[in-house]
Amino acid sequence: MIFDQQTAVKTANHLLQINAIKLNPENPFLWASGWKSPIYCDNRITLSYHQVRNYLSDQLSNQAKTIYKNEKFIIAGVATGAIGIGMLVAQKLGLPFIYVRPEPKKHGRKNQIEGFMPINSNVIVVEDLISTGKSSLTAVETIEKHGGNVLGMLALFNYGFKLAENNFKISKIKLNTLCNYDILINEAYKKNMITSESLSNLKKWKKSPEKWGN
Repeated sequence: MIFDQQTAVKTANHLLQINAIKLNPENPFLWASGWKSPIYCDNRITLSYHQVRNYLSDQLSNQAKTIYKNEKFIIAGVATGAIGIGMLVAQKLGLPFIYVRPEPKKHGRKNQIEGFMPINSNVIVVEDLISTGKSSLTAVETIEKHGGNVLGMLALFNYGFKLAENNFKISKIKLNTLCNYDILINEAYKKNMITSESLSNLKKWKKSPEKWGN
């Protein structure tokens, strides 16, 4: 769910301006899943731009305070993409921070959660990107397995796939994002970054990304 339309539009413009989002329907990218995609999102780039990372972390912090105002919680970043932005949010809120690996380390203490999380802690998970939701919800499961109580998740960007929506609904995890795919491609079109034909193609991809381009 988009928390605020004005924030979503401004976030889209930031991501487009610094090329964190690349749109190329004519020469699609290949995802690790095997899907061909007309879009590639690398939100780690936002960390290199002070004004952008400050804006994004401010907005995530404001959402956390607004949505969970009567709760005490820990901020958890999902490794590796959301460690940086999650840490910035925790710093702005003056809260503890942890991060969650996709699997336990193979050596040392073999941690999957890095940092200190007391049993029964309330946790807000921060993500940089939501595609199918699988890796994000795996992080939620890991936190809960270690005795944490996940209140919800905040993310920078969401592709808005029906599959992800269903996965979050089944898991009963509340998700709020700063920006989504529909708003982003419309902003790209308004700024003449893509043609009307490309816009149409980008909309088709979202409807069935697993079949598009094959």
